[in-house]
Amino acid sequence: MKVINFMGQRKLAILFSIALLVTAIGSLATKQLNWGLDFTGGTLVEVHYSETADLTAIRNTLETQGFAGAVVVSFGTDKDVLIRLPQGYSDKQGAELLGKLQAAYDGTVELRRIEFVGPQVGDELREQGGLAMLLALGLVMLYIAFRFQFKFAVGAVVALVHDVLIVLGFFSVMGMEFDLTVLAALLAVIGYSLNDTIVVSDRIRENFRKLRKADSEEIINISLTETLGRTLVTSLTTMMVLMALALFGGEMIHAFAIALLVGVAIGTYSSIYVAANTLLIMGVSKEDLMIPIKEGSEQEDLMP
Repeated sequence: MKVINFMGQRKLAILFSIALLVTAIGSLATKQLNWGLDFTGGTLVEVHYSETADLTAIRNTLETQGFAGAVVVSFGTDKDVLIRLPQGYSDKQGAELLGKLQAAYDGTVELRRIEFVGPQVGDELREQGGLAMLLALGLVMLYIAFRFQFKFAVGAVVALVHDVLIVLGFFSVMGMEFDLTVLAALLAVIGYSLNDTIVVSDRIRENFRKLRKADSEEIINISLTETLGRTLVTSLTTMMVLMALALFGGEMIHAFAIALLVGVAIGTYSSIYVAANTLLIMGVSKEDLMIPIKEGSEQEDLMP
């Protein structure tokens, strides 16, 4: 097996990650996120058309009738439409919207429901969502520290924070709407990236105990090379599905698919160049992963 010298490029990887993080954090500090209706509050209007609804025509009608910033998406079938109005529109205006749509349509437009989401609910969702991510990161660190070793836990959490910040930064830079589906995608990214990091960490630990004469950098390169095939196959097949969802899944899950697509790509990179790089920076060694010898055990008992 030809061993790929991943860690030989670790300094370039550090510079690349720093550039991405500076861009992401800078955009989050200046532009912030384009919070969706779930977080800012607003009005939801669900209508049913007698025939297939033309979403482009509906958007144009709302734009010309003074409903600026309305988000129009299919909901369930091609005849059901969900309209999201930003904060500032009242329930009465939401009801008036039905008349505007009916006037621009030859068939019948039926109002199914109107719901108002207040800003206090949005603030609570934002706070609870942030706490959910912090709790997930904390539990991850505890699990990795217990399952492997503390240095592995630090490397895994650094990689996860790296991935989350870059996905958030991507949405900030692109100005895409950040709603609950994107938050769910972020939590999924944490799980995906963690799974990849655990596979790599398990192989690194195994090789530290098996390869007695190799140094830390060489062992990590061997471990990454051995798991590269599994990592690439898993990532590429997952990304193919996510690309199909992003292109053909409709507007309701478009942002969700994009968030996962970016997260899977950056998570694959971070499991190689962030988590493993952090281990080298912290000076991981064979002594960190030696199996504790119980007092009174014979040397022969520890041999395989």
